Amino acid sequence: MKENWTPQTWKSKEALHQPNYEDISKLKKVTNQMKKLPPLVFAGEVRELKCELSKCVDGKGFLLQAGDCAESFAEFHPNYIRDTFRVIMQMAVILSFASGVPVIKLGRLAGQFAKPRSSPVEKKGNLELPSYLGDMINSIDFNKKAREPDPERMIKAYNQAASTQNLLRAFAYGGYADLSTIQSWNLDFVKKSKQGSNFKALANRISECLNFMNACGVNNHNVRQLSETNFYISHEALLLPYEAAFTRIDSTTGHWYNVGAHMLWIGDRTRNINGAHVEFCSGISNPIGIKVGPSIDQQELIRVIKKINKKNEKGKITLIIRMGSKKITKTLPPIIRSISRSKLNVIWSCDPMHANTEKAKSGYKTRVFKNILSEVKSFFKIHESEGSYAGGIHLEMTGQNVTECMGGMQKISDKDLSNRYHTHCDPRLNASQSIELAFQIASYLKKIK
Repeated sequence: MKENWTPQTWKSKEALHQPNYEDISKLKKVTNQMKKLPPLVFAGEVRELKCELSKCVDGKGFLLQAGDCAESFAEFHPNYIRDTFRVIMQMAVILSFASGVPVIKLGRLAGQFAKPRSSPVEKKGNLELPSYLGDMINSIDFNKKAREPDPERMIKAYNQAASTQNLLRAFAYGGYADLSTIQSWNLDFVKKSKQGSNFKALANRISECLNFMNACGVNNHNVRQLSETNFYISHEALLLPYEAAFTRIDSTTGHWYNVGAHMLWIGDRTRNINGAHVEFCSGISNPIGIKVGPSIDQQELIRVIKKINKKNEKGKITLIIRMGSKKITKTLPPIIRSISRSKLNVIWSCDPMHANTEKAKSGYKTRVFKNILSEVKSFFKIHESEGSYAGGIHLEMTGQNVTECMGGMQKISDKDLSNRYHTHCDPRLNASQSIELAFQIASYLKKIK
């Protein structure tokens, strides 16, 4: 913890991608109200996550961070949460079996309501309005009133996050995470696959192992880990008034913790060493992700890591690499070497989504599955070549049967995008594409065991 640091220290720095609230007194009233609200997570859980993440630094664990691009008020429904949780659990079983190490389940859920945008304004015809910045800030509806930032939206976002987290806890500890049930879901997936012979072989092996364990008396009735799981939540630390309101001193350690999420990350657009977001994250004890794009300055990245993780703790820093399938082979190796020479403890996680966004002929913003897969494959190959550990994957996905990313076994094409294009921001992998990707990643993990 930094000396003289407080949750408000960030105000002395330049804060990028913050909304312009016209009524400052209303903003202050709302943030004061939020300071009195119950936490979404607890400091002990955050410490537990950091301990689990520390294993990923040395290849003894694997991080699966996945969930919505941006949660919305309009599409909030328990079935959506359940379906996303279910797919993440399916992916985790596949990855854990292939890697032979624990998989840390970390959702982009229960707080992912704000998004940075490339342009501060959006134009339709002759009308120009502020861009949609996420439901925590303004509305996606294209009219002047809807696009005005409203502090009250932070309260609504908190309430939805609290409901989501409550349901996630129930799923994680109430029997829905039973390992044998999850594996039956995977078998259902491969039965529907026309091209999935390798998938079927792996799924059958998992089932055989579970059957053998059960025959030996090891089952969900006598081993808690087979019927329950730890499931953590995360979001981008973007809207700083919200983050500051949920940053509190832990009574047992005297350290500052953000109790709005187990882990926070800093985006590629807010990673400035002298900026407000790095300043804020340098004072909290939560694990911190740092998005690393192709324009990164290696020396500045090292300074950012050292500022946030002064003691070089394992499990504190996750570097979320988002280079794009065409650039990763050239740009990632020198970064790995630079971090290695500096002897910094980091988790290397691959985000194959954000730098592979393109515009389809139909006009929809999309991502092509083969490009996503290509970046993931390059990520694993590079780490194997450099002698470092590929420690995680970071995905924008949903449990719904959307048509937002092209390709995969479903062969979603440009003409299919309009069928079920529901995202409020960026295109997401659907349930089938997510599980297909997990099986592909599993094949890479098996090769490096």
